[in-house]
Amino acid sequence: MTPPLPDPQDAPDADLIALIDRVGLRDEAALRLLYERTSPRLFGLALRVVRQREWAEDVLQEAFITIWRVAGDYRGTLSPPLAWMGLIVRSRALDLLRRRTADRAQLTQEFDETMADTLESNESSPLDMAEASEQAWALRQCLQQLEGPQREVVSLAYLRDLSHSELSDQLKLPLGTVKTWIRRGLEKLRICMTRYA
Repeated sequence: MTPPLPDPQDAPDADLIALIDRVGLRDEAALRLLYERTSPRLFGLALRVVRQREWAEDVLQEAFITIWRVAGDYRGTLSPPLAWMGLIVRSRALDLLRRRTADRAQLTQEFDETMADTLESNESSPLDMAEASEQAWALRQCLQQLEGPQREVVSLAYLRDLSHSELSDQLKLPLGTVKTWIRRGLEKLRICMTRYA
């Protein structure tokens, strides 16, 4: 009986170390082979961290760009090859999550500033200003009750006058998700605002 062929994913460390060494010498064929042998596992790791397939694909691409850049510094005696590459993938995944969190925080901050500027620029009678202030306070309370991503989509749609497709592109969300969040968000706002009317 002939032994089964080895699975490329189960490549011995020595083979992966040799490939990484060749990548360090800028061997593109070695990078392709390294990708073929390790990407399923590394993609699984990225997906566990970022929890979205599209983001995991981006993470994997960034990780292999990093591997291409730093392969010359790899030392097989210090770390097994999959552990080393896994650390790079995990680092890129966490970077992506931090960037997305910062981007969302920035958008929320811009919304708050736009809201404040809009309300402060209404120079009307004291009664008008008091009513506008109460409405703004009520709207702010109601917006705070929306979940973060839903609040962001509704805010961008109406304060920046962005279309559904523009929001989908800007936030990297499916168009159907954007439409659903806007529809549900506006319904929640309408119900909430009637309590303050």
